[in-house]
Amino acid sequence: MGITIKPSDLYNKYHKDTTNRHNPKFTGKPDAAPFDRDDLYEIIPMFEAVMDDLGRDDQRTLHMIEEVMLTYMPLCVTTREEVFDFLAGCMRDTLEDA
Repeated sequence: MGITIKPSDLYNKYHKDTTNRHNPKFTGKPDAAPFDRDDLYEIIPMFEAVMDDLGRDDQRTLHMIEEVMLTYMPLCVTTREEVFDFLAGCMRDTLEDA
């Protein structure tokens, strides 16, 4: 699918870790690198991957993913792979129930 998310598509504002901006970001599993849930440059590729995995491209789903990350994702979920699994799993359950 290859969805592209812009910062203006998100409802929350995130800081930009410009020091690590050009470091590799999440491109798929496996990925044991730590995930910075406050860094825009980490969040966008993660949300794009989750949206692609779900086969969705609507803003409602994007905002739901963002809310799940901000509100429900436990602090013990720390690696990119864990974050992806958590967000994709929660969203699959949510979308099936809807």
